[in-house]
Amino acid sequence: MDSDKIESAFDSFGFRDEILTGVKEAGFKVPSPIQEQSIPLILQGRDIIGQAHTGTGKTAAFGLPTMNSVKGKGVHILIITPTRELANQVSEEMFKLGKYAGIRTATVYGGQSAGRQIKLIEDGVQVVVATPGRLLDMISNNRFKNFNPKVVILDEADEMLDMGFYDDIIEIFKYLPSQRQTLLFSATMEKNIKELSRSILDNPEFVSVTHHEKSNTNIKQIYYMIDENERDDAIVRLIESENPVKAIIFCRMKREVDRLSSVLNGRGVASKVLHGDMEQRHREETIKAFRGSDVQILVATDVASRGLDISDVSHVFNYHIPFDPDSYVHRIGRTGRAGKEGKAITLVTPIEYKGLMKITKSIKSDIEFKSIPTIDEANIKKSKDVAEQIKSIKIDNSALEVLRELEEEMDLTQIACKLISKLIKSDGVNGPDKIGFNQKSLEKIISTLDHRDRDKRPSRRRSGGFGGGGGGNNRRRDGGNRSKSSQSGGYRGKN
Repeated sequence: MDSDKIESAFDSFGFRDEILTGVKEAGFKVPSPIQEQSIPLILQGRDIIGQAHTGTGKTAAFGLPTMNSVKGKGVHILIITPTRELANQVSEEMFKLGKYAGIRTATVYGGQSAGRQIKLIEDGVQVVVATPGRLLDMISNNRFKNFNPKVVILDEADEMLDMGFYDDIIEIFKYLPSQRQTLLFSATMEKNIKELSRSILDNPEFVSVTHHEKSNTNIKQIYYMIDENERDDAIVRLIESENPVKAIIFCRMKREVDRLSSVLNGRGVASKVLHGDMEQRHREETIKAFRGSDVQILVATDVASRGLDISDVSHVFNYHIPFDPDSYVHRIGRTGRAGKEGKAITLVTPIEYKGLMKITKSIKSDIEFKSIPTIDEANIKKSKDVAEQIKSIKIDNSALEVLRELEEEMDLTQIACKLISKLIKSDGVNGPDKIGFNQKSLEKIISTLDHRDRDKRPSRRRSGGFGGGGGGNNRRRDGGNRSKSSQSGGYRGKN
């Protein structure tokens, strides 16, 4: 292979021709910021801490330089990921990038045959991608023979620690060679991440691109203010009016995912669920169906917000605002990928408004307010979709006979209008006519919040959130739901 024929900015890194061919086939032209900063350091053999969000090109950032030095059979690279879904995706991408160099990969996680996974590794794969639990079980019981990876990578380290794997990771490193290169990638740099890095890395270089990657300009961000008991009606109305190609609806809790999916299916919006309580086989089937064209709406917990790389997700819906800005960034990062435009829609109650404003301040990006379409407004928008449907319909021969019969009583304009009206009505929008708040109501809420903040500063005579009773449009809205909202806001169970 002649590297001169491969026109790519990746040439400057000095990769082998076989690796460059994988880069070319993947369509990479210009390195992303995390790739540009990390690859030279990794090629030098340095340990690094990389701070970057999902979707910034991290897999290629650590995959290309580490695979560049792989020769012969045997495990050279160990990648540890928080979830099975991410393990499969990382393994698949590593294989695509390294296949011309003869690099093979294997995934190691629970719910699959341990014997088959061991055999794949014994057959000489060079890259192992594993989840912490199954990996620790394997290596602590000496199930892998001659397991001495030269490079160890922690991908989405903050997610692993959030899931409670800190002790497992520390234990895993007791079984790994002391002479190794270690790379740690994380979206955030919390205290526990820093503690972990001090334990397992040797004089690491720090690389951060989060300030440049926080806001994806391909994603249009919108929020709608609603009453707590309007969430279901609001999400159905927005799906009907937006008509997404493919959408993920994020909920905070597993039981909420199951309930919302049942509500959507009951209202004619077909959907599937994805959360941590599902068996691995069902999770993989759901992701495969969503990746294809069998499922358009996926209702999920944050387990799907990291590592789920599907390029044609047109919409992300936040059923509740997430707990923190990083979760928000991870969620909306599922859309607007591969250069395509996406839309991120968040439902917010008055009591959650301040939380949303903290997110906008943190991500340094505006989130536009809009009012939920009325039934007439939604139907007008859907009528445009009907026009596109009509253009794509193939004419059936029997249609000509029906047309001749109708022409005896009506002209063509009447016939066309009646048929279009029937199409619109059959696919019409249901539910309450008006849902949520308009601009005037929002301004009153903001004014009330500002007034209460000013009153609280000097005397602290008042306490509690906005929904405690009184105040414009919120009198009937949040007073009866306050306990429920506060419980929801404090939930931090694993998903």
